Amino acid sequence: MSSLRYLGDVVTLQFDEQKCIGCGMCSVVCPHGVFVVEDRKARIADRDACIECGACAGNCPVEALTVKAGVGCASAIIHGWLTGSEPNCDCGGSC
Repeated sequence: MSSLRYLGDVVTLQFDEQKCIGCGMCSVVCPHGVFVVEDRKARIADRDACIECGACAGNCPVEALTVKAGVGCASAIIHGWLTGSEPNCDCGGSC
């Protein structure tokens, strides 16, 4: 999904490679393919594709990932899915 972009170099995603155990959960749950697992370690393949949904950090068993989730369109879309309502992120665009 490399065609989806917000502003470059603004994502809050942080990855501590030393903590990573290579379980691959981040690559499984990421909806935009931000992560790949190579040589028993995850790595960020496409940082700017991150929508800051928090799925990676929430599913990392060793807390190797952090992200400021709950902001912008990603949060609105997830909230809409959970509540059955229309997404509204107040950005003026459509989510």
